[in-house]
Amino acid sequence: MTAESTTTSAPVRPGNATLTVLLLASTLGVMGGATIAPVIEVIRQALGVGGTAAGLILTSHSLAIALASPLAGRATDRFGPRLPLAAGLVVYGLGGGAGMVTDSFPALLVSRLVLGVGAAAVFTCSTAALLGLYRGEARDKVMGWRTAATTAGGFLYPLAAGALGNHSWHAPFAVYLVALPLGAATVFALPTGVPEEEGQQGREGSRRGAVRLLRERSLLLGLCGLWVATTGLMMVLAVSLPRRLDQLGIHDTLVVAVYGTVLGSGAAALVGLGYAKLTARFGYAALMRFAAASWTAALVLFAVAGHPVPLLLVPVLTGVGSGIAMPTLTILVDHAVPAEQRGTAVSLQATALFGGQFASPLVFGPLIDATSIATGALVAAAGTAGILIALFRLREPDRPPRASGSDAPHPAAPAGERT
Repeated sequence: MTAESTTTSAPVRPGNATLTVLLLASTLGVMGGATIAPVIEVIRQALGVGGTAAGLILTSHSLAIALASPLAGRATDRFGPRLPLAAGLVVYGLGGGAGMVTDSFPALLVSRLVLGVGAAAVFTCSTAALLGLYRGEARDKVMGWRTAATTAGGFLYPLAAGALGNHSWHAPFAVYLVALPLGAATVFALPTGVPEEEGQQGREGSRRGAVRLLRERSLLLGLCGLWVATTGLMMVLAVSLPRRLDQLGIHDTLVVAVYGTVLGSGAAALVGLGYAKLTARFGYAALMRFAAASWTAALVLFAVAGHPVPLLLVPVLTGVGSGIAMPTLTILVDHAVPAEQRGTAVSLQATALFGGQFASPLVFGPLIDATSIATGALVAAAGTAGILIALFRLREPDRPPRASGSDAPHPAAPAGERT
């Protein structure tokens, strides 16, 4: 067979080009809906659709990601991340860029679903590649960098799209085309081999399905449930913060952007850059408890604050929690499964993350409409407080011995050294 996952040669030391491509690919995961958010009202009016249909334009790709991710994970386990990632980037670019020439709601909705299929591969394969190529302190470092890159993308791409939106509502879809050259770069930058731990052993293990993996690995099931819960609960802030600011008399879209994007992304990026030092000092379990505490504080403050100034702390606390949780949960998911099933495990994480994101407005929207934003936030705070209590049962995973010498990123260890 020629599949990359059957390669049994020695692990390939990843270079700067490999890391750069993977970090750039990581920036695309959050831009699916955020990129066109600044022009969604213009799109709604141009296509003559209602608010619900406009919301589907923003969220339908999340449903596609949730459904397609297990297939992307299976392909990653079978062939390695290189070719599925390159193909996913091409699909992502074509699906997203199709909005430049689309003039009907059904066609635009189909293109958004295609975008989601590509995004599923991009998220799953880039994550699996980073986890497979690095280990120990180097893995903590690059996963922190990935968080910083992801949050930077969530800030920069919408700004670029907003600027392009001054020309026409079609123009912001051009931002998605950045994935096409990145797909070509992936073919040349990523190693054709995979770490030794994912060699011959993975040929049989990768045939196990996602459902069986969840059934056999209770920790993975719990972590995926945690992804669903945290994403769903924190979407309450993402959806309700602009509305709450409007109630407090803040109507300037730039100020709303500072509250909703700049502060949160900045906090998450700073945490990501220092993530390796944080894990070395506190460990993964303690950091997850701190993240849940930050989310709870943010939701309670959001519910009770009656002035815009205290609300400045809400996105900061949210960003700190997200900056910790994104790399930590990803690493814990990797610890929970054999190396040869890493792609499937990461894909289940993507399904949980984006499934929770898609479902949150369906759960909390009616609750908030029937009561108030404050009530919805307090219910979500109760949920994150419950998560905090549950996290005291989370055990710290075993760590490989601290490497001596260079602290530079290095490939994953053979299977015998995994925890």
